[in-house]
Amino acid sequence: MRPRHAAAVRARERRQQRRRQVEQVAAERDARGRNTKGLTRMRRLRRRVGAVLVETLAPLVLRAIARTWRVRRSGVAGEQLLRSDRPWVVAMWHGRMLTLMPIEGHCRRNIGVLVSPSDDGGLAKRALDSFGYRVVRGSLSRRGARAMREMHALLADGGQLVITPDGPRGPRHSINAGPAWLARATGAPILPVGVAMSRAWRLRSWDRMTIPKPFAKVAIHYGEPVHVDADSDDEQLEALSERIRGAMIASERDAFAQLGVRDDLGDDEGSARK
Repeated sequence: MRPRHAAAVRARERRQQRRRQVEQVAAERDARGRNTKGLTRMRRLRRRVGAVLVETLAPLVLRAIARTWRVRRSGVAGEQLLRSDRPWVVAMWHGRMLTLMPIEGHCRRNIGVLVSPSDDGGLAKRALDSFGYRVVRGSLSRRGARAMREMHALLADGGQLVITPDGPRGPRHSINAGPAWLARATGAPILPVGVAMSRAWRLRSWDRMTIPKPFAKVAIHYGEPVHVDADSDDEQLEALSERIRGAMIASERDAFAQLGVRDDLGDDEGSARK
């Protein structure tokens, strides 16, 4: 088998594996009775109530709690890039969004954040608006063509962007070639960011959304920026995507190690250790 053809086969297998993971999560939810009509109605009601709370109380509460966090940062090259005015794409896990959202140096900079067009994405948009982020509605999938064009225009115009490649529905810590495609098309480097905390509330959601408790220690590790050549082909983008995923997981493990706390990554970081 020719090398190029073999790479194409491997890339197709990775995409199929991601689809199987999504289907497996959906099947498990069905098996647990999580998609019944009653629960669906309850979730819709909860979102409506949540929208009011998020819009009014949540930003104030989160901002107040964040002021008590003891934040430490590491990764000189990555932090310098983040604090610069150059275009960049931060890649972080969906479950850490509420931790980074209010932290000084990230908020109030009109940074673009990719948010799903779902009801949950609507709640996230209200919170992000309150912290001074610019919201892009859509996804990194092929169905998110409009969002991809908007993100491309934002970066090409010198803007900056935050994406959560495993959002909006998981599986947790999964990634596709969307971030690498953006980096290839715009020349903006990808900055993998890891977040750890000494004490936190962890929601029972697919992403284990994490909120550090008052006076928790929070470690942010900025990984080495990843540059994507403009002439990279699609197979190289797939390989780079796995490299970015590994760098994101490594950044989180480094951040937890700095705190001397066991990480909460679970078994899904195994590929990053290979």
